[in-house]
Amino acid sequence: MTSFKRTLIGLAFLLIIILLGTLGFVLIEGWAFFEGLYMTVITLTTVGFGEVSPLSKPGRVFTIMLIFLGMGFLVYVTGSLAQVIVEGQLREFLGRRRLEKEIQKLKNHFIICGFGRFGQVIVGELRKAGVPLVVIDNRPEIITKLDRAGYLYIAGNATDEEVLQTAGLNRARGLVAAVYSDADNVYIVLTARTLNPQLLIAARAREESSELKLFRAGADKVVAPHAIGGHRLAQTILRPTVVDFIEIAMKGGVNLTLEEIPVGGTSEIIGLPLRDSGIRQKLDLIIVAIKRADGQMLFNPRPDTPILLGDTLIAIGPRNNLDRLTEILKP
Repeated sequence: MTSFKRTLIGLAFLLIIILLGTLGFVLIEGWAFFEGLYMTVITLTTVGFGEVSPLSKPGRVFTIMLIFLGMGFLVYVTGSLAQVIVEGQLREFLGRRRLEKEIQKLKNHFIICGFGRFGQVIVGELRKAGVPLVVIDNRPEIITKLDRAGYLYIAGNATDEEVLQTAGLNRARGLVAAVYSDADNVYIVLTARTLNPQLLIAARAREESSELKLFRAGADKVVAPHAIGGHRLAQTILRPTVVDFIEIAMKGGVNLTLEEIPVGGTSEIIGLPLRDSGIRQKLDLIIVAIKRADGQMLFNPRPDTPILLGDTLIAIGPRNNLDRLTEILKP
């Protein structure tokens, strides 16, 4: 328990003692409520003022008990409050309140569970893309790193339903389960899917046997870093030029980017075939695939393939032209 919480508890008990002391004087001496309150306060603070009225013997016994009991709590609260001020926990508390308010304002954001090496890469990419996010982690050294980097974060266990709710799960666009334990990732996915059935959920799997469990728990995508890393190294050896091209496209090198763009409801090119859409002729973009609303993937679509509402176009080309296509499609 932190010093700040101990102080709050001590203050609560002190208020209870003041109330009991006031009621005690009212019942024993027959005083008015304000007179009993006044007597209780000057007794606990030992300011040395005289009694409101002469006390009876039972009243004096009650006063002695009140002094011993109240002074103990008063010393406890004073010490705890001094510790809060010295340790800067009040500033920490106010900082946490600011973070909580900013997190409450988030919408269509991503929740990243775990800020290890894998989670840090994800957060870095999302931040570069300007995507709002909040990180959940419970390791003190990670919390310090997140605080210094200026990320929105929650210090807690991502398997806790209350922590996920605090991160704005019901308002979130997606969640990434990237903690070290596969068992924890399964539990996080299961909890998140139960709380928000529409959420996009991606998960990390350390063991191959965990992939199926994560899918069954409700993950939309499961990534096994070791398998992907091994496959990529193999392809680097077998097809180095292809790998170089993909890296250029994915990282946006030489003003070339691979992007997915959803087709919105007010776009003027809905229903037109690719050859009449002007995407290739006017924007110098290549449509490498189209994902239909039902999940069907059309690779290297023909020129007469129509663009339909709900499609997602996978396009490659200059970044500024991709931005123009995004505006035209009005996702």
